[in-house]
Amino acid sequence: MASQQAHQEIEEYLGQVPSWMETIAEPASDHSWGLFRDLVLAETELSEREKGLVGLGVAAAIGCPYCTYFHKQEAQLADVSDAELEEAINVASNTRYFSTILHGNEIDHDEFVAETDEIVDYIQQQEAAPADD
Repeated sequence: MASQQAHQEIEEYLGQVPSWMETIAEPASDHSWGLFRDLVLAETELSEREKGLVGLGVAAAIGCPYCTYFHKQEAQLADVSDAELEEAINVASNTRYFSTILHGNEIDHDEFVAETDEIVDYIQQQEAAPADD
């Protein structure tokens, strides 16, 4: 259970202390709340929209119905459209799909990095090239 101070802070932010937060072991409860508060609820480098979409993509990829529901609600609070939610899930699925291929085939990491760097350089050159009239 979180300390009295953390308990009050959670209620201020969320209107209640969710029951699942009560299951976090004593040594980690205040720290866990701090991580959640500072990364999910606080102003950070990522916008609320971006955090919601990243969270939803990860939640969908790991198959967590709790996190999927939470991050979908989080994204909708940030005015993310249904089409954007669907695309975020599809991007996550695409990443997981290709990760399975790369890991399952034991692709050499150094070769993968070198090829990716070459591809990025090529794309940057294409974008910087003047358009033919």
